[in-house]
Amino acid sequence: MDFTFTEEQRAAAEAARGVFAGVVPDAVPSPALTTGAVAEGFDRELWSRLAGADLLSLLLDEAHGGSGLDAIALCLVLRESAKVLARVPLLEHSAAAAAVQAYGGAELTESLLARAGRGELVLTVAANGRSGHDPAELAVTARREGPAWVLDGVQTAVPWAYDADLVVVPAHVEGTAADRTVLALVPREQDGVVLAEQVSTSGERLAELRLTSVRIEAGQVIEADGAWQWLYALLATGTCALALGLGERVLRMTAEYTGKREQFGYPIATFQAVAVQAADRYIDLRAMEATLWQAAWRIASGASGALPAAGDVAVAKIWAAEGVRRVVQTAQHLHGGFGADTDCPLHRYHAWAKHLELALGPAAAHEERLGDLLAAHPLG
Repeated sequence: MDFTFTEEQRAAAEAARGVFAGVVPDAVPSPALTTGAVAEGFDRELWSRLAGADLLSLLLDEAHGGSGLDAIALCLVLRESAKVLARVPLLEHSAAAAAVQAYGGAELTESLLARAGRGELVLTVAANGRSGHDPAELAVTARREGPAWVLDGVQTAVPWAYDADLVVVPAHVEGTAADRTVLALVPREQDGVVLAEQVSTSGERLAELRLTSVRIEAGQVIEADGAWQWLYALLATGTCALALGLGERVLRMTAEYTGKREQFGYPIATFQAVAVQAADRYIDLRAMEATLWQAAWRIASGASGALPAAGDVAVAKIWAAEGVRRVVQTAQHLHGGFGADTDCPLHRYHAWAKHLELALGPAAAHEERLGDLLAAHPLG
């Protein structure tokens, strides 16, 4: 097998590095010093630069003004974004648009995708369910009423909901099998839609999305089998890419600090106890990277395996959740009191890492999913 990235994938990562080069993680108030959200909305200036660099249309076909790239390219870009704590809905927007392209009808794709690729229309996804452990598709029910669908239920911790034009909401179809799920594109301003503010550990503004008899026209609902499972897999894998990028940046910060901080006349990086801890975290990052690219490759290629692609996604998310937590904890320890100082950006990375650890469910939730898959698909 060839594990190298293609020229187009490397070009996407290079373009991302150029766009994110000027981003400052300390551009908004510290979540440690703010009782509410650190800002009302995301970084619109950065959003415009991403659109100008064609990074919002990365997964879209050329017919919709996109680059026609895959999940691996998106993960490379997300990895770069996390190194600077980029405050944009790049993952949710890109994944939602890709799902519409792959599973939506012709009318929906024509009306939405080109605008989404230019950043004129902002998309997000309600994928957390009620707690992060329970399946998100069971938090909302959908039923047909004439030419429309009617939605009822609650989704929590919806990212960027106050900024998005449309929220992609998975919903279980009443009276059908447990896996019968549709994806409804719900306008933020719609009768029966109520947002209640929640705040992430990173200080970003989330929302509890309450739906009460919300009517959505059939043309705005994706009914294709497998659409939600595919979208969820892409979201989870993208979250792993964010965790990897953040962890790599934190380990770099730790190496720079311990290489300069001296005790007893020597840099503390030369002490065995420090070196061993840093080496353990490096191993974590390499495991996070290997499992991430395995999952992204399964999504991009559609290749078969001993388990469905959801198994590789679960393994990647387990490593990402546990690994990024260990990386930031070790970094805080090796930075000493300086790491907790709000003048040092490390505490922001710690706060973002906790959000990524829990996003779409903690490691335990994905261990349960992996166990279910192993029970359903016994390995020979």
